[in-house]
Amino acid sequence: MSSTSQKHRNFVAEPMGEKEVTELAGIGPVLGDRLSSKGFDKAHVVLGQFLVLKKNKELFIDWLKDTANANSKQAGDCHQCLADWCEEFL
Repeated sequence: MSSTSQKHRNFVAEPMGEKEVTELAGIGPVLGDRLSSKGFDKAHVVLGQFLVLKKNKELFIDWLKDTANANSKQAGDCHQCLADWCEEFL
């Protein structure tokens, strides 16, 4: 896990609660605004989509690119963040 960002480590270190979508690794203010405008305002709402897509990396990355116009790195970082969080808490 040494190659992950501090943001990623902070997110995975504790329960999700009511964290904002921008607390997810790979999601900054611009992508956060795009997601929020489509109803994905909290990290747990994005987690729900991640689980609906059965944690499938390719499907989730495609969804995030389509929904928020994320690039491959941003979408990949977000997927890894959620996957690691699920390993820790689910």
